[in-house]
Amino acid sequence: MTTQRREPALNADERAMLEGWLDYHRQTLARKCEGLTDAQLRTASVEPSELSLMGLVRHMAEVERGWFRKVLVGDDPGPVYGGDEDPDAEFHLTEADTWQEAYATWQAEIAVARRHAARFGLDDLSEGPSRFTDERFSLRWIYTHMIEEYARHNGHADLIRERIDGATGD
Repeated sequence: MTTQRREPALNADERAMLEGWLDYHRQTLARKCEGLTDAQLRTASVEPSELSLMGLVRHMAEVERGWFRKVLVGDDPGPVYGGDEDPDAEFHLTEADTWQEAYATWQAEIAVARRHAARFGLDDLSEGPSRFTDERFSLRWIYTHMIEEYARHNGHADLIRERIDGATGD
C-alpha cells in the first residue's frame, strides 16, 4: 500500500496551508517506511547511532504528544515510551518492537493532535507553557515548529532508507 501524499494547496488560507504542509510531512515519513520489514525498520542508520525509521516514527509520536497534548492543551499524560529513567526510549528498540504498534501509536497521536488543534485559532496561545520558561505558544508557532521537526527528520529518513535498500526520492 502506498501512502497517498497530497501536495499542499497553492492558494489556501494560512491555516489550511500550515495544516497541509504538516500533513504532507507526516505522509512523507510514512512513505519512507513503506514496504520494509520490522527488522529493516529497526535497522540503525550507522554505528554508534541508534537512529532508525521505526525510532523516528516513535519519536514523532512523542513529539505530537508533547506539543499537542502537553503544551497546546496543558494535559500531561506522560511519555508513550520510557520516561525520566530513559528519555530517549523511543530510539532504544528491541526485537519485540513492531511497526504495527509504532505506526498505530503515531497515528493515534496525530488524531489527538488534530482534534486539539481544531479548538484553537492560529493566534490562540497554548494552555501549557514552554518546558524552559513560562511562555505560551501560538498554534501558528506550534504548526511551524512541527513542520520543521518533520522536515528535519524526513531528511534523516531519506538517508536511513537509502542505506537499507537503496530507495531514494521524495
